[in-house]
Amino acid sequence: MDHLQQQGYRILARNYRCRLGEIDIVAEESGVLCFVEVRSLATRAFGDPLETVNQAKQRRILQAAGHYLTVHRSHHRQVRFDVVGIVYQPSLQIQLVRHAFEGSSAW
Repeated sequence: MDHLQQQGYRILARNYRCRLGEIDIVAEESGVLCFVEVRSLATRAFGDPLETVNQAKQRRILQAAGHYLTVHRSHHRQVRFDVVGIVYQPSLQIQLVRHAFEGSSAW
């Protein structure tokens, strides 16, 4: 989360849960509401953590984001879906991907 704040994100919620899914971080960056999925692996031995955000996971995030927007009656005109990948070994590596996948144009 410190990494996101250093990148200019303002954290609004962490671990937002509803019956439709979960969003790790809800934040705002430059007036854009960002739904951020955080994935981590100890090493790259089994691949890249960013690759673990498959279509099923994206669908659950999109559903939870829709719920968040409805409940919070967000005034944001722009919504974005970002992913943070973290690998801990052999040294800490953090990769932020803005616009990692597309959401509904209805937002």
